[in-house]
Amino acid sequence: MPTKSRSYQVSATPVTMLAHLILVAVATLVLVWLLHFEEGFAFVSHTKIKILNVHTFLMIVGFILVTGEAIMAYKTIPAKRKVQKAVHLVLHLIAMVAGALGVYTAFKYKHEIGAKDMVTLHSWLGIITISLFGLQWVLGFFSYVFPGAEMSAKASYMPWHVFGGMFIFFLAICTAQTGLLQRFKTLNQEGLIVNFTGLLLVLFAIGVGLSGFLPQGRGF
Repeated sequence: MPTKSRSYQVSATPVTMLAHLILVAVATLVLVWLLHFEEGFAFVSHTKIKILNVHTFLMIVGFILVTGEAIMAYKTIPAKRKVQKAVHLVLHLIAMVAGALGVYTAFKYKHEIGAKDMVTLHSWLGIITISLFGLQWVLGFFSYVFPGAEMSAKASYMPWHVFGGMFIFFLAICTAQTGLLQRFKTLNQEGLIVNFTGLLLVLFAIGVGLSGFLPQGRGF
C-alpha cells in the first residue's frame, strides 16, 4: 500500500513570539547592567562612562531591538498590509534616529576622554552599519512610499530590499558583539550579564531572520 505523505511546515508565529520574549530579556539585561553595574546614563557628566552607557543603550535597545521589531512587523501586526508597511517604516525611522544619536554619543565620549576616533573594528563596523541603514531607509522610502514609483520597479527591487535589510540587521548584531567584547572586564556578575546579552542577541537575530522568511499561519 502506498504510504501517506505529510508535510510539516513551521509557522512564523511561534518563532516571532520567542523573538519577542528574547527582546524583553535583552532589554532587561542591558538596563540592569548599565544602571546597576555601570552608574547609569547621562549625555553630560563628569563620570564619562555614563556617556558611553547612553551609546550602548541606544545601539542595542534603540537600534537593534527596534530594527528587529520593524522587520517582524509584517508578522506581528494584525492589520492590513498598508498599516503593517507604515509601522515597518516608522519603526525603522525610530531605529535610525536612535542609531545616529548612539554614534554621536560614541564620538562625544571619545572626545571627552581624549581618545582617538575610528581605531577599532567595532567603530568601523558601526559606521558602515549606520551608513548602509540610512541608505536602505532612503531607498525603501522612495521605492515604496514616495508616489511615482512604478509597480514593476517596486517588484524587481523587493528581493534586494529584503536581502539588504537582513544583511544590515545581522551586521548590526556583529557590531554589537564587538562592542560587548570591548566592555567585557572579567567573568563576574557583570561579565555574565554582558556574555548573556551577546548570546541572546544572536538568538534574537536568528528569531528575526526566521520570522521574516517563514510563512505566516498556525503552528505545524
